[in-house]
Amino acid sequence: MSNPSIVVRSLAKNFASIRAVQEVSFEVFPGEIFGLLGPNGAGKTTLIRLIMDIFKPDAGEIKIHDQLISDAGKNRIGYLPEERGLYARQKILAVLEYFACLKGLPNRKAHANALYWLDRFDMLEVKNRRVQELSKGNQQKIQIVSTLVSDPEILMLDEPFTGLDPVNVRLIAGIIRELASQGKTILLSTHQMTLVETLCQRAFMINQGRQVLYGTIEEIQRQHSDRSVVVSSDADYSGCPLIAHIYPNGKSSKIYLREGISPQDLLRWLLDSGAEIDSFEKATTPLEDIFIKLVEETR
Repeated sequence: MSNPSIVVRSLAKNFASIRAVQEVSFEVFPGEIFGLLGPNGAGKTTLIRLIMDIFKPDAGEIKIHDQLISDAGKNRIGYLPEERGLYARQKILAVLEYFACLKGLPNRKAHANALYWLDRFDMLEVKNRRVQELSKGNQQKIQIVSTLVSDPEILMLDEPFTGLDPVNVRLIAGIIRELASQGKTILLSTHQMTLVETLCQRAFMINQGRQVLYGTIEEIQRQHSDRSVVVSSDADYSGCPLIAHIYPNGKSSKIYLREGISPQDLLRWLLDSGAEIDSFEKATTPLEDIFIKLVEETR
């Protein structure tokens, strides 16, 4: 694996008596879509603003491409805040060119990039309209374009799918995948767990300012498995000593195993019993279920 684009080490930030971030550490790599998860008020936005150098940490350090954050380093980062930051009464093309120039692009390049991304987002026809004339969903698309227009190496996306219909969610998700395939580093903060499962390789969950989860999506789901399998077979399970509970669902059954029993043990029992097996797979615990369980446990 290449060197990390973002390194966060032992980060802490307090606001008066509120401990917003406590001893947080993680890394994000080039070409990775990294999920930043947590309930409302957990510290996600504070963490992003610390990385962006909007807030200064009380302890710990942040490095971007192995260097402490600087003005030059900030120009390599595209930041999409959860709150919209567009100039509502200005024309869309002018707003995008302005944001690109703020990141150091020359006027001609800023103009070309703005037109390119408007076209990619099917928004070219509104380039001379004012931001306030657009629907909330289309304003969100322009907000995302304003993040991409400077061609940043690192993208910090805070709830990018807010207000988007399913067609545009799919469009934006596809563009995020494409940017990652080009080697860009993407930190994605969202409450939409199904999108985290489909887009992200790894995730970090924060709650009450502290690390709760950190690892690949597969590792997280495996660690929080409920020891269940989904089986389609003609077996008679009534005499099986390995099963704690069984829930039939049409042709298949979701089977919860007893403590200490592995899926391989059940599969061996099925084969020994002579059952005909159509399918056998470990049940995957949805990331949303894991998220809710951990938040409730913390409360």
